Amino acid sequence: MNETRTLAEFVARLRYEDLPQAVIDQACRIVIDTLGCALSAWTEDPGKSRIALEIAKLYGAERGASVIGVASVKAQPAFAALANGILANAADNDDTHKRALLHTGSVVVPPALALAETRGLSGRELILALVAGYEVAVRVGMAVMPTHYRYWHSTATNGTFGAAACAAKALGLDADGVQRALGLAGTQAAGLNTFFESGDMTKSIHPGKAAFNGVLSAQLAQLGATSPPTMLEHPKGYLAAYSLEPKPQMLTAGLGTTWEILQNGFKYFPSILASHSPIQATLTLVGKHAIDPAQIARITNETYNTVKSHFSNKDVSTVMAARVSVPYCIAIAAIDGKLGQAQFAPARINDPLLRQVLANTEVIADAELNQLYPDKFPARVTIHLKNGASFQETVLFPKGDPQDPLSAAEIEAKFRDNTHGQLGAARAGELLQAVYALPEARTVERLSALLHA
Repeated sequence: MNETRTLAEFVARLRYEDLPQAVIDQACRIVIDTLGCALSAWTEDPGKSRIALEIAKLYGAERGASVIGVASVKAQPAFAALANGILANAADNDDTHKRALLHTGSVVVPPALALAETRGLSGRELILALVAGYEVAVRVGMAVMPTHYRYWHSTATNGTFGAAACAAKALGLDADGVQRALGLAGTQAAGLNTFFESGDMTKSIHPGKAAFNGVLSAQLAQLGATSPPTMLEHPKGYLAAYSLEPKPQMLTAGLGTTWEILQNGFKYFPSILASHSPIQATLTLVGKHAIDPAQIARITNETYNTVKSHFSNKDVSTVMAARVSVPYCIAIAAIDGKLGQAQFAPARINDPLLRQVLANTEVIADAELNQLYPDKFPARVTIHLKNGASFQETVLFPKGDPQDPLSAAEIEAKFRDNTHGQLGAARAGELLQAVYALPEARTVERLSALLHA
């Protein structure tokens, strides 16, 4: 079976009328969450924000696409998508599809927004492109996970296919054109998981580059560039090269009937998703037992294997390294009794008590709990006190997971919290309404105009 062709035909034929109302509503929530995360970058990570802005300025265009948070700069669509993808992931607070382990919003919203703005598309066309990109991205992700994650950052690699599908739909390509775009995406997909210890900027550059690659792939395809027609399933293609146990059936399973966008999770904490269950367990223990942080002897987090192999670094020296360190997140939650942006301030990283608790916080791969992943994100946290007492709590689904979803009000509250530093309450409310109005909007001009202070 030619799965690449099947996906291309799905993208090309997808109509707005095919989308269930729940899918349309979810697409709007993803836009809200992604824009909020991107706007928060200007406060939470000025360094990345500056780089996103400067790279866009190098490729400015008078009739280009907006850079989120900046009124004076417009860039060619691929570079606006690059900048906005960086911004959306800068604080690691963007959405995640757990089976694909993919920050999908940060790779599909930027190309959808850039091309809708520059091509004068309607709100419905933006939503349609976003949904097409989402359904492709996460299916590619599920087809190569979990062994893909040994080396590759799924948002960068699998996200490139979603961005290409999104851009191809926005450009109105037929099935042949989408197929070429997917082939071109596959030969560009890259991004290594080398950032977990250093907490460097490549993590957030990855979704931006995936968004850039997607726009470029679709534009090349529109111009007639050719590519391997079986990029995904070819013996030397993407699945074979990027996974030890590829599952090609996942590429098309339920396509057009099972909407994976509805399995999207919205983050409740601004940190790696693997930290959320243990954070919740830790906060429950601290709240229930009034634990004095100075009396903590050690903390253990029994969980699934990937947390131990990827997210257990304790040599934390940067804000992003803290965000992707599960031991750090547990330790700071145990000390502060909460976990928000303030817990990742540079001054907190070097706090002496935090360093002491962090040094004594261990991640343990548990065979039984590993069997539950990725359907569940289990964590069994035990806090041992110096007096010999110990307290334990288990969490299987983090808040924001489809099994424990954020309500519409909670997503809006997160958005307002993320945007208050840039927009203020009134303008944030206007932007919310502009997103909710996308299904009836003839253009996205109103939305684009509200994306800056």
